[in-house]
Amino acid sequence: MPVIVNGVELSDAEMEKELPEHQGSADPVKSAMTALVLRRVLLDRANELGLPGSDEDKVEALLVREVVVPMPSLDECKRHYETHAQRFTVGELVEANHILFQVTPNLDLENLHKHAEVVLRDVLDDPSHFAAMAKANSNCPSGEVGGNLGQLSRGDTVPEFEKVIFAEEENRIVPRVIETRFGLHIIQIGRKLSGKLLPFDQVASKIADAMQRASHDHALRQYLQLMVGQAQISGIDLAGAETPLVQ
Repeated sequence: MPVIVNGVELSDAEMEKELPEHQGSADPVKSAMTALVLRRVLLDRANELGLPGSDEDKVEALLVREVVVPMPSLDECKRHYETHAQRFTVGELVEANHILFQVTPNLDLENLHKHAEVVLRDVLDDPSHFAAMAKANSNCPSGEVGGNLGQLSRGDTVPEFEKVIFAEEENRIVPRVIETRFGLHIIQIGRKLSGKLLPFDQVASKIADAMQRASHDHALRQYLQLMVGQAQISGIDLAGAETPLVQ
C-alpha cells in the first residue's frame, strides 16, 4: 500500500535513499518511512508559511521558528543540581567483589535463582567464604581473583549494578541477589570514598545546556505529533512511532 501525505505519494526512490540511515533501528523500513513522512509534513508547513531556500533549509528554518524553548532559570538549575548531586560528584569510588550467575538461553532461571540464594546464605553466614565461592561459582573472569572488581566509579558498570553498590554501606555483603542484564549477582561491598561535590558555579552552564536540550527534544516531539495530527496521512500507522528527527 502506498504511503500518501497530504496528497503526495512517497516514492520508492525516496525510500531507497533514506533507508541506509536507519539500519541500526529495530525496524529500519518503518523508521525510514516515518522520517520521510515527518519531513514531508514539515516541508508542507514550511511552504505554507512561505519560507525560502532548499527543502532542508525550509525545514530547519521552520523548526527554529516554531520550536522555541527558553533557557532554564538559575533557580531551576539549582534545583536540578541539588536533586541530582551524585551526577556532579567526582572522585566517588567503591571497592566491590561479586559472584555472577550468568543467564544463558534455555537455562532454568528458577533453579539458578535457588542456587544463587543458597550461595548467598552461605557467604552471609561466613563472609570469609566469599572468595572461594566466587572462584567456584562465578561466570565472571573476576572469579579467579575472588570476584574482585577493584575500585569502581559511576559509569563503570551497568546502572542496575551501580545503583546498588553506591547505595549500600561499606564493608558488607548485599543481603539479596541482584539481577542485571548480565545475570544474577551476589555483591560484597568494600571501602567507599564519598568523593567531592563540584561547586554549583562550576557546573551551572552545563546544567542549563542539558536541561535546555531535554526541553527542546520534548517540545520537538510534541510539535511533530501536532503536525502529524493535522496532516492527511494514509498507508502507515504512526501511533507510538519514534521521531527520527530527534537525535
